[in-house]
Amino acid sequence: MDRSIRLGKGSVPRLLLKFSAPAILGMLAQALYNVVDRIFVGQAVGSEGIAGTTVSFPFMLVLLAFGMLVGFGGAALVSIRLGEQKKDEAERVLGNATVLLAVVSVLLTAIGLAFLNPLLKMFGASEQVLPYAHDYLQIVVFGSAFQVVGFGLNAVIRGEGNPRTAMYTLLIGAGLNTILDPIFLFGFGWGMRGAAAATVISQAVSAIWVLSYFLRRKSLLHIHVSNLRLRSSISVSIVTIGSPMFAMQMAASVVNAILNNQLRIFGGDLAVSVMGIIHAVALFIAMPIFGINQGAQPIIGYNYGAENFDRVKKALQTAILFATAICVAGFFVVIVLPSQVIWLFNRQDELLMRLGTHAIRMSLVMFPIIGFQIVSASYFQAVGKPKQALFLGLSRQVLLLIPAILILPYFFGLNGIWAAFPVSDLASSILTGTWLFLELGHLRKRHVEVANDRSASAAHTDSHGLPRRF
Repeated sequence: MDRSIRLGKGSVPRLLLKFSAPAILGMLAQALYNVVDRIFVGQAVGSEGIAGTTVSFPFMLVLLAFGMLVGFGGAALVSIRLGEQKKDEAERVLGNATVLLAVVSVLLTAIGLAFLNPLLKMFGASEQVLPYAHDYLQIVVFGSAFQVVGFGLNAVIRGEGNPRTAMYTLLIGAGLNTILDPIFLFGFGWGMRGAAAATVISQAVSAIWVLSYFLRRKSLLHIHVSNLRLRSSISVSIVTIGSPMFAMQMAASVVNAILNNQLRIFGGDLAVSVMGIIHAVALFIAMPIFGINQGAQPIIGYNYGAENFDRVKKALQTAILFATAICVAGFFVVIVLPSQVIWLFNRQDELLMRLGTHAIRMSLVMFPIIGFQIVSASYFQAVGKPKQALFLGLSRQVLLLIPAILILPYFFGLNGIWAAFPVSDLASSILTGTWLFLELGHLRKRHVEVANDRSASAAHTDSHGLPRRF
């Protein structure tokens, strides 16, 4: 009840900050894996090492996609069963999710090891970069179970209603990875294998932390041996609910694979390295926006259901303002200090510095409007319109970006690939803005109708809330 009162009457900016802060920290921790790996690999191995991690990334997105498929689906189903006061059912969902994650991990590990080199070539690895990518991804694939199980069950912790513990899981992994990377790369001289080992060990510790949470008596739900068997009805429900996020992550993997191949054709391995840096920087800046989305969704969803449409609009505007402020700040850093940003990843390669300085400015020129597009697309999910949210979410990264990546280079060469990003950013923002304008018009109409209904209801009751007599 207290939470409902806060959502319906509390200060919207304060609520957004309170709800978003843990998610923002968790998202930044998640982004640190890629940023830290590429920084230390670039300094210890060179630009070929950055290219090796970049062409490995599509497979890592596949691992993340399957973790989301089971984890997000299981988390949503757990929340529903707990809301229905069916704890036993919720624990059966947890057991099914655990088994599904284990099965998926084994299958992905087998496929990854069996087809490692063909997959890397499909993801854009050249003959020169292939050895670096092979050394890195082989170890990551060996430890893929830790990433899939850890990430998937961590989502269930959040669904159980414990976002702080879920945040600690991500912080522990990211912090340990940051410590181990320089030790393995500079101290032991392990190169690409050292970076991969740091990632796998960090993910293993996170996975153990998550499993121990459910095996201890402090958690609300527990893993019971009797629940560790698949039930078709539960498994189908988990997969069905988790499929939208799974589809988006798989689409992102396809986009990255297409992008790497186009970069290799029109710019060579150096262009792939540059894109690895750009992607790491953009992801680190954008991750807090996804945290803002997580914080805004319960505020928007609750007030939309309560027909407090003025608060819905206020929450949306505040989330857009916060997200835009983050994007603008990040934009000024990369525009004013592009060479310093590239320098973090590699200090020796002058060609990488020149191409990277030009490419990062060109690729991220529309970054200030990204916060608006991401938050506005997620608004539709918060108000129970997942189809619109999925379409608008995919528009920027898939529906518009893929054609731009495939077409523009044939007219503008490598610059066409860098230009594909601002083109898709601008077009998707216009599309999302138009859709949101129409939605807000509908929202204003409903606000007036509800206000009139409430005024009419008040006019027919006396000061004690009883019907007036005419």
